[in-house]
Amino acid sequence: MKRVFDLLLALLAALLLFVPIIAVAMAVRLTSRGPVFYWSDRVGKGNRIFKMPKFRSMRVGTPAVATHLLSDPKFYLTPIGSFLRKSSLDELPQLWSILLGDMSFVGPRPALFNQDDLIEFRIQHGVHSLVPGLTGWAQVNGRDELPIPEKVRFDAEYLRRQSLWFDCYILWRTAIKVLKRDGVTH
Repeated sequence: MKRVFDLLLALLAALLLFVPIIAVAMAVRLTSRGPVFYWSDRVGKGNRIFKMPKFRSMRVGTPAVATHLLSDPKFYLTPIGSFLRKSSLDELPQLWSILLGDMSFVGPRPALFNQDDLIEFRIQHGVHSLVPGLTGWAQVNGRDELPIPEKVRFDAEYLRRQSLWFDCYILWRTAIKVLKRDGVTH
């Protein structure tokens, strides 16, 4: 049921957001050199690595680490990078990953391939068995501000409580957070 929900919602979102997606792609292309998309290696269900697209908000050559590990994240942002990240518009290309089945709308956010501490905590709590999500229970409870153990605690709670109703609730809370630009640090 979850996969059918994801497919239908992703197709609907792609249709409704087609014009904004094209507009953001053009804005990225016109404001910085380099590709429109940034494809990062992410950890999916069962710790399988997949390529996750985002609109590029960082300069070409930025180290492939979590943003909070950069010495000065603002230095690496493109001219519209901060806006893309705070508005979550950089996440729109992940609709592609949802259509492919690498991601779901709701689940734990996919870890970067080199976030060994996060990956290990998720294995310990069984969270690695979930399809990663565009948003998740941890994101609506703190997003970038949560330390890894707390993030995994929310992911494990999602594992126990997951249902279509809970997913809809998380999507609703996500929409409110995105509109308020709540919980984004860069």
